[in-house]
Order: sequence, then C-alpha cells, then structure tokens
Amino acid sequence: MPKKSVREMTKPERMRHSLSRRTFRFVLLGSVLLGIVCLLIGLSLYAVAVARQDISTAFNLSRNASAVLYRAADTEPLSREVMNRYRSLSESERADPSSESYKAHFSDLTKREDYKMILSVLNDYRKSSDVYDIYLAMYDSDSDAMVYIVDPDPGDPYEPGAWESVEHEGVKKFLNWDGTGMLYDIGKPEKYGWMCTSGVPVRSRSGEVTGFILADITLNNVVSGIWRFVLQYTVGLLLVITLFGVLLLRYMKKTVVKPINDITEASRRYTADKKAGVQNTEHFTNLDIHTGDEIENLALTVKDMEYDLQDYEQNLTKITAEKQRVSTELALANKIQADMLPNIFPAFPDRDEFDIFASMIPAKEVGGDFYDFFFTDRDHLAMVIADVSGKGIPAAMFMVMAKGIIGTQCMSGNTPAQILTDVNRLICAKNREKMFVTVWLGIIDLRSGELVAANAGHEYPIIKHPDSDFEVLKDQHGFVIGGFERMKYRDYTIQMQPGSKLFVYTDGVAEATNADEELFGLDRTVAALNKAKDKSPQIILETVNANVREFVGDAEQFDDLTMMCVEYYGKPDTDNDHRPQNNS
Repeated sequence: MPKKSVREMTKPERMRHSLSRRTFRFVLLGSVLLGIVCLLIGLSLYAVAVARQDISTAFNLSRNASAVLYRAADTEPLSREVMNRYRSLSESERADPSSESYKAHFSDLTKREDYKMILSVLNDYRKSSDVYDIYLAMYDSDSDAMVYIVDPDPGDPYEPGAWESVEHEGVKKFLNWDGTGMLYDIGKPEKYGWMCTSGVPVRSRSGEVTGFILADITLNNVVSGIWRFVLQYTVGLLLVITLFGVLLLRYMKKTVVKPINDITEASRRYTADKKAGVQNTEHFTNLDIHTGDEIENLALTVKDMEYDLQDYEQNLTKITAEKQRVSTELALANKIQADMLPNIFPAFPDRDEFDIFASMIPAKEVGGDFYDFFFTDRDHLAMVIADVSGKGIPAAMFMVMAKGIIGTQCMSGNTPAQILTDVNRLICAKNREKMFVTVWLGIIDLRSGELVAANAGHEYPIIKHPDSDFEVLKDQHGFVIGGFERMKYRDYTIQMQPGSKLFVYTDGVAEATNADEELFGLDRTVAALNKAKDKSPQIILETVNANVREFVGDAEQFDDLTMMCVEYYGKPDTDNDHRPQNNS
C-alpha cells in the first residue's frame, strides 16, 4: 500500500497504484502461472510417454534376443564360469577391473565358441536397432555389482569379468523380478548421462537365473524433445496471454475501474464538503452506476451511508457525553472501593506486636477482591482476604455486601469457622443471582501468637517461621460462601512465633498469565516470597508484585491482584525481639 494519501500523490503515482495496472498485473501473473502449470503437466505426460516407448523398445529387444540365444547358444556355462571366477577373487583383486592383472583372470574366455556365438547374436541385434548397447551380464548381490559376460559394443566393449557398481535397490529389482510388467532401471552414470537399462533374465534348464540380456537406451531424445516442446509452448503462451490480457483489461476498465473511480471522486467531494461544514449532501445519490453486481451494491450502500452518517453525527455528541459520564462514575467507584479497604500504612503505629501490609490491583475499574484487618478486641486481630466470583461492577457490589457481613460477624466473639458459617447463611438468604465468594479468615491472639483460621474455598496460605523459608500450608478447605446454605466450616490453628510471617492472596497471583498462556503458578509465588523472606511485609508484597509484572509482561491482566502479609513480633518484652529497626 502507498504511504501517501490520494490527495498527496501525483498523477503518475496514482497511475502506478491504479486498479487498471493491478488488474493487468494480476491477469498477467495468473496467466503465466496457469501456463506454467499446464506446461509442467504437458511435459510430464510427454516425458512419460516417450520414456515408456523407449523402455518398451529396449525390453522387447532384450526378450527377443533372449529367445534367439536360447535356441542358438547355451549361455549358462559361460555365465557360470565368469561368475565363479569373479566371486573367487578377493576384494583387493577386484578393486580395479581395468588393470591387466584383473583381465588376465578372464582373457581366455573370449576364445570360447559359445562366447563368439553369443557375441555374434548380440552384435546383430545392436546393429539392427536404435539401442545404445545390448549385452549379457549378471548381477552380484554380495558386491552390488553388474558383471559383464558378453558385450558387443564396438567403441568401448567390456571384456568378460568387467564390472560396474550398481545401487543395491537396482540389484534387488533385477534379481527379484517376478516376471510381471517390464523390467527396467533409470539412472545417470557419470560416463553416459541419463540412461535406461531394460532386460530379461536368462535361465538355466532348471529355471535358475544365470544372466540377463540387457539393453541400454539413452534418454537424450526425451530431453531434446522436452526442450522443443517448451520452446513451442512458450511462444504460443505469450501470444495467448497478450491477447487475453488486453481484452480483459478493456473489460475491467469499463465494468470495474470507471465505476470505482466515480465512487472515489464522490467520496472526495463528500469529505471536502464535510470539512467545509456542509451538513446535508447528496454526492452518492447522483452516481449513475448500473453494473448489476457488487459495485452497484457498493454505490447503493455508500448512498445509504451518506444518510446514516448524518444521523450518526447528530447522536455522536450525546454518546460521547454519556461515555464520559460513565467513565467518571467508574473512576469515582474505584476511589470509593479503594477507600473502603485499609490503605494507610503503617496501619497501627501504636502497636508493635506485629506489622501488616496489603494491596489490591483490580483487573477492571472496580474489582471483586477485598481484604480487611481490624481488632475484635485489644489483643485479637482479625484478617480477611476474599475473592468474589465475576468481575466489574456486579462483583464490586457483592464485595461490599460480603465485606460488611464478615466485619459485623467478626465482632460476635465466635471462632472463624462459626463466623464463616453464619456469614454463609446470611449471604445465601439474599443471593438470588447465585454469586459466591471465597474467604480466608484468621484471628490471631497477639499475646500468645496463636492464629485460629478457617478457609471457605480460598487459596492456600503461605507461611514462614523463623530461620526457614516460606512454604505452602495446605489447610482444610470448606465450600465457597454463597454456594450451600447449610455448609459448616472447620477451624485450624497456626502457632505464630516471633519472626513468623503469613502471606495470603487471591487466585489472581498464581493465575497471572503471560503472552504464551503460561501461569505464574504457586511455585513462582513461593520463590518470589523467598527472595525477600527477611524483609518487611511491604517489601515482600512489592517483590511479589514486581515478579508477577515481569512474568506477565505486556499481557492483559484478567484477574484482580490482591495480597496481604503479616509478620508477628510478639509482645515487646520478648527476649528475642524480631521487630525491624526500619521498613526495609
């Protein structure tokens, strides 16, 4: 696509990017590709037909020569003698078949009468046909070699015992032929170029294969015929492409290019009038396009668009104002929600038995996660973290209700399990929308460090005792709040020692997802905690948040990210005072 707009482009530039030229290039390219495909198909059929004809000629010639030799001469004694001598030699003796020492093992065989008879018959067949050579040979599967027995080639004949390396698959093809179809193999020896070897086996009186009558045919005529075919086809293709392109281009200009240019000019005038402040226009109504296809539909569509845009412009101001109002209200709701949660730290500067820090980052303007901590009496601190099902405003409203009920029930003096049981009963009674909330509730006795907690389907807490690492505490889970009215929950106890730290969180931490759809996971959460295990709760949460952000990268945040960490110091008169001297 051009980087300039139509108004910025010169006339030659507009011509270069015009639909006419693109159409011509498309027609030209399509015709060339179609021609190439047809050429390849034609070449394949031609090459197969010519090659099959040559193979059939060579095969029939070999079969006829085999039949004549069967009546005129017995090839079995000579074949067996050559192969016995060949196989009796060591690999080093067979290494150079052109050496005089190697030829000496077979030189006397050319004086035999059966050799002369076979040579005469094969020579007559070679002279009376178009084959490159016709000869008697045998394959040796142990050495993957073709051993010549009689070769009448006048130019460069092979003496008995001469051999050539053959691919193992070719040896198997000839030795294992079942008599059906034509027996042949196509290869490209360095000495001869592309060559087809076809033939038939010569069998002894007992049916054993003692040799092969083979005929070699060069494929040069196939190659030369292909080149002639390509030349003739290319010339004809160029003429057809030129004629077809010109006719199609004229047709496309009349039925496609001109109507589109008319629509483009109407669009230009429409834009100019809109910039000038003209309200009601009829540029597209005046178009005279009757192509009977999608272009005419386009002209009718832009005509309707011209009228629809006039209505849209009148409503746009109202919509923009309404959107701004909603955005302002959501921002205010976010601030109200943040103010509902404890967000001033240190939270209790006059208490030195513990340090606590919490944070919540909603996935949308408002979220369904919440945390809270407050004193139920002077020596007992209640801590709550929860995750409401769903996101956005419904979850935030449910969160306000759940937070209020939990806070009220915590003042009853009951254990966390009984508090959650009562909260669940109250929420189920008013939960027509079937929403639910997972809750972890703990109450710590600041005098003894005993923490009594209950879990309603929430994430496992993670705890660190003095001189150890953070580790997951797999506590007993009850069902979520709001799911089953008669649900009862169980308390469990954690003995906090001076220096112990407890980390609770929502599933937005472990389920934070990066661009590769990989979860942050519980193992990475524990590893992040242990990076700052000796730091204050605030530094610990900042470290976890930084690790999550680094892992997620530019991926969108899909869930609220809520965390809370408390460190227990014990009473001020404790011998081992674990209280930090600063907040680092």
